[in-house]
Amino acid sequence: MILAGKEKPECKSGIELFVNRLDSVESVLPYEYTAFDFCQAEGKKRPSENLGQVLFGERIEPSPYRFTFNKRETCKSVCTKTYDTTKPEDKQKLDFLKKSMLLNYQHHWIVDNMPVTWCYDVEDGQRFCNPGFPIGCYITEDGRPKDACVINSEFHEKDTFYIFNHVDIKIYYHVVENEALGARLVAAKLEPKSYKHTHPDNPDCSGVPMDISNKASGEVKIAYTYSVTFHEEKNIRWASRWDYILESMPHTHIQWFSIMNSLVIVLFLSGMVAMIMLRTLHKDIARYNQMDSTEDAQEEFGWKLVHGDIFRPPRKGMLLSVFLGSGTQILIMTFVTLFFACLGFLSPANRGALMTCAVVLWVLLGTPAGYVAARFYKSFGGEKWKTNVLLTSFLCPGIVFADFFIMNLILWGEGSSAAIPFGTLVAILALWFCISVPLTFIGAYFGFKKNAIEHPVRTNQIPRQIPEQSFYTKPLPGIIMGGILPFGCIFIQLFFILNSIWSHQMYYMFGFLFLVFIILVITCSEATILLCYFHLCAEDYHWQWRSFLTSGFTAVYFLIYAIHYFFSKLQITGTASTILYFGYTMIMVLIFFLFTGTIGFFACFWFVTKIYSVVKVD
Repeated sequence: MILAGKEKPECKSGIELFVNRLDSVESVLPYEYTAFDFCQAEGKKRPSENLGQVLFGERIEPSPYRFTFNKRETCKSVCTKTYDTTKPEDKQKLDFLKKSMLLNYQHHWIVDNMPVTWCYDVEDGQRFCNPGFPIGCYITEDGRPKDACVINSEFHEKDTFYIFNHVDIKIYYHVVENEALGARLVAAKLEPKSYKHTHPDNPDCSGVPMDISNKASGEVKIAYTYSVTFHEEKNIRWASRWDYILESMPHTHIQWFSIMNSLVIVLFLSGMVAMIMLRTLHKDIARYNQMDSTEDAQEEFGWKLVHGDIFRPPRKGMLLSVFLGSGTQILIMTFVTLFFACLGFLSPANRGALMTCAVVLWVLLGTPAGYVAARFYKSFGGEKWKTNVLLTSFLCPGIVFADFFIMNLILWGEGSSAAIPFGTLVAILALWFCISVPLTFIGAYFGFKKNAIEHPVRTNQIPRQIPEQSFYTKPLPGIIMGGILPFGCIFIQLFFILNSIWSHQMYYMFGFLFLVFIILVITCSEATILLCYFHLCAEDYHWQWRSFLTSGFTAVYFLIYAIHYFFSKLQITGTASTILYFGYTMIMVLIFFLFTGTIGFFACFWFVTKIYSVVKVD
């Protein structure tokens, strides 16, 4: 918080402006401010960043722009950059600037931890506040203005770049009434402009825009300037100063619609499940137990028939138990992270807090992962407990890390700021090997020490034959159908989450997200239980893998949606960006698969244990 005005020791009258990395909607590669040839701040220290910011590629640096509170500046010069196109290094710098204008790279400036926004009118009389502004823009060879060139009719030269080398900054402050301390900054807005300063040493900020022809040769001079004005704003409180950015983001009304849509699905499913549970099961159980009492030597039928095989260990029980361990870890991590986000601890004002929280929780939740994997592996009759612990510690995290590492190599090769420094990679590996792995071992130790899970019915020696199945009780159709309903609940939220990752919009609707998370858990459980019941009635007792894959199949729909989103919504160009998009998407899909699959398995496990514990078996 900046308190300005009366010079007391705790008040500052100097206002610093920080610059973040530059990014573009058309490319996944962000670059840090120093990668471009803009005016640099000499000899100032960079603010330190937390783990989440480093992982997201945020690089915050000091800038040469400095203001004094309530002191107006008009057309103040920052620096002048001269490019001689005959020199290769100058030409390279200028070409990089041109390329980034062509791809519409955006500056992100920060004053007092608030993004400096560029607000402009869009259709329907709405104002949109963008937390970034472009470096410049381009007029194509056929005279069509691209991106931000539409804002000024003076931008009309064909095959020409216009660089925004002047900014008009407006800083809004709120005077603190009760104490004579001074003022707090509540908003910072700017308007990018382009001027060809004829006298760079004594700029006047008027005249024609600064154009750089694509075929320009000789000397190109770009003078960077700024103006700053201060305005008192009585209506905005310091606590609610983020609101104007969030309000300009469209779409809050769609959220309620999506929640209603999801709730309808949940009610429909709950109705179905309740009907089966209460009516059909009740009837079945009453009938089975009654048959015992009348001692009718009738043939048994339905799901009671498979009681001797229902807890037969599945094939590949090792892999299933490892998946369940990792899934439990992800499930608890997601729940706790979203819970904290709902309480407002992880708002956009705490940069990188969400990612840091998730990573730290994931590392600390090694114990439940080891415990769950060990418990189920033991109940599946497994003996190789060392392999089980090692796989739980390294299989899923290893796949994610390998994918992440390859993506990082590509980013590093492209010189992007999102490439994670070597030191951070070592730190992440240390977290994984020195904290997460030992915790997994501890969990597994307790899991193996406990007695195996008691099943309500004994398993027969000889496996029963499964009768011929009809089309819809075969495994594949059931699995494919099972993923549709949970996906229907989340796909609108998914759109906003993908937007916030790839289109650099802020995501702040954690309350909605938490609701959707709860709805997703319920839907996955119910859809799986429903299908599980139908399969048992058809005398097919292989429910373990099927329950995991039925709800895990939601992740496949997520992947299809991400591919659709890539082709329909994003204008990403370039091979590196495309590989990065799909590389990161695969990480999300894997995590989502483990997460939904685990929910399905636990729901089905509970259901099967419950129904077989109430029916009498000879």
